[in-house]
Amino acid sequence: MVELIDFSKKPSLLCDFVAEMRHVEIQGDRMRFRRNIERTGEIIAYEISKKLSYREQSIPSPLGMAEGLRLDQKVVIGTILRAGLPFHHGFLSYFDRAENAFVSAYRKYKDALRFDIHVEYIACPDLTDKVLILTDPMLATGSSMEMAYRALCTKGIPSELHIASVIASRPAIEYLENHLPKEQKITIWTAALDEALNEHSYIVPGLGDAGDLAYGEKL
Repeated sequence: MVELIDFSKKPSLLCDFVAEMRHVEIQGDRMRFRRNIERTGEIIAYEISKKLSYREQSIPSPLGMAEGLRLDQKVVIGTILRAGLPFHHGFLSYFDRAENAFVSAYRKYKDALRFDIHVEYIACPDLTDKVLILTDPMLATGSSMEMAYRALCTKGIPSELHIASVIASRPAIEYLENHLPKEQKITIWTAALDEALNEHSYIVPGLGDAGDLAYGEKL
């Protein structure tokens, strides 16, 4: 079962960050663009933390013992390179004791409109019975996310999966609902949900190429 959480339905500062990332004049400031992606990651990380399990613990303070809650699940933050790096940093700012995983999943074009997804690189700890937060700013078709998930699962099956994006498309949500394992507990988090893809499978209106906007155009 897949649960979708769309933050654009809940007005907050997150909506303002997304508006700046979309804006053709503001997004030209790479530093601000990266920071807005990072801040989006921080906010979604905090919201995901509310879904996790905690244990009660006695905490020694300078003036006595206090009762507190500590995270009781092991978290792995996984990221699709390269656009996901500032997003990853936002999550890591909050889940600062998390393990980390990286995977390269990219489009290899057959012609101007057709492509396959290729995975060439994986760096990942054992995922068995851990919480996997898989992040990518642009969830366009969903096929890269599926391939990244299946590649990472060669290192163990997580107890639950959280997929996080800045902007997701409706077709990507439907694709993941149909192609990810039905037995896996899955939550998809997105700061904005756009309805369409163009003929090149880019999100419309989207924001453009997040990797190029964050790090410069590639050859």
